[in-house]
Formats: sequence, structure tokens, C-alpha cells
Amino acid sequence: MSRYFAARSARYLAGAAAVVLSVVVLVTPSAYVIEMPGPTQDVLGTVDSGTVIDVEGVDTYEDSGELLLVTVSAMGVSRYPLTNAQVLWGWLDPQITVLPREAVVPVGMTDEEYEEKNAESMSSSQDAAVAAAKTYIAAHADELGVSPDVLDDATITMHVDDIGGPSAGMMYTLGLISKLTEADEAGGEIIAGTGTIDESGEVGSIGGIRLKMLGAKRDGATWFLAPEANCGSVVGHVPDGLRDVKVSTLEEAYAALVAIGNGEGDDLPHCTA
Repeated sequence: MSRYFAARSARYLAGAAAVVLSVVVLVTPSAYVIEMPGPTQDVLGTVDSGTVIDVEGVDTYEDSGELLLVTVSAMGVSRYPLTNAQVLWGWLDPQITVLPREAVVPVGMTDEEYEEKNAESMSSSQDAAVAAAKTYIAAHADELGVSPDVLDDATITMHVDDIGGPSAGMMYTLGLISKLTEADEAGGEIIAGTGTIDESGEVGSIGGIRLKMLGAKRDGATWFLAPEANCGSVVGHVPDGLRDVKVSTLEEAYAALVAIGNGEGDDLPHCTA
């Protein structure tokens, strides 16, 4: 072995060492996280654990369209760190975002705590969605053709497998209202959207909206309801074939849903710079 190395030039040995070092670096765990378009889910549909929005105790109705909640998938945040090679691949892919791990998982938070926080956020977003739907229905019962207290005696359970975070609140609310009305709001369209919701019906900003729009387009959506607070990240990044609609309240989101279902969505407001 010593004769082999003795017969090689210093430049050759330096190059070989650089190659070995590069391979070691590439397979070393990275301090970065990559995010990409995640799965979508029709809130009017079903998952393995049952109907996404299950309402018992009152009549519900089917819609011919789909209302897609959208997600971001993150790799490197829980138990399975990425290698530097995977991060390099992420930097080269325009549909992937690379972030320092601490930008996603706060310093000092364990993987278990991160997963628990996401689950709690999803649960609270579902509670907020039910509260927002009740408030909206009480104020618009005549227009919707339902009793203002239709949800008072209802049992509502929401099931979404392996999806966490608060950003599905608006779509949960729209889905719940849609299931309670005889109107076919979506009118056969595939409408995606994102945004937090509070009891008063205010739609709040979320993260990863550019990736979420890519996921919506990938899964067949032609319309995307975007929080007004996220418009700065939407403008210039809407995929071809997807039409964004700016919303800031549940009133605006539901009106947009109905307009789209009626084939009258062309005049709905876009995000602007």
C-alpha cells in the first residue's frame, strides 16, 4: 500500500483526498430542512379513518366539486435528519425550499414536542373552524336556507390522517358550511385554498404558500383561495392554469366559492403587488 501512494504525485493524492472528503461531507447529517409541495385533501371527501368532516345529528348534503386543503411536506424535522447530499439536491430543485432547521423547529424543541405542537395546532384550527361556521350560519341562515342554530345539537368530528398545523382552518370552515346546505357551492370545480380562521371569520396568513399552490395545481385545482396577508408571496408565483383569489374574511371566501361554482369567478380579486 505504501508503494502505491509513494508512486503517486502530491497532486493526485490531494485530489483523491478531496474526493473522499467530499463524499464524507455529502453523507454527513445536515443542519437544514427541505420543504416541498405536500399532499392535498378534499375536505368534502374521506380518508382511511372516515369522512373528513363528519357531522351527526343533522342533515348533510353532497357537493359535486372538491375543496382541497393544501400542505407542505418537510424532510429533516423529525427523527430522520437529511444528509448534505439531499440538501444539495433540494437547492437544485426549483420546487423545493431549503431552510435552516431552526427556522422550522425552534432551538431546544424535541421531535416529540414538534409533532405534538403540530397536532395541537390542527386541533385548535378545527375548533376555530366550527366556531366560525356557527357564527357565519347564525348571521346568514336565511341566505343559506338552514336554521341559525343548526349546529347546536350536531356532533362534528374532523379526520385528516398525518396532517398537522393550523393552515387548514378556512377550508374546514367552508367544507362544514357546504355540507350543511343544499346548494352545490363548488359546482363541480376543484378549488384549493389555505388560511387560518378565527371565530369572527378573519382569515390569517400561513407559511409555504408558494409550495402549496404547486401542490394544488399538481392535484387538479384550477382555483386557489389565498389569504390577503400572503399576497406578497403569491404575486408572480401562481402556477400556469391556477387562478388565485384574494380573501381576508370568511364572508369573502364563501362568496368566492359560490361565484366560482356558478361560473362567475372571472371578476374575483387577484392578489396584487
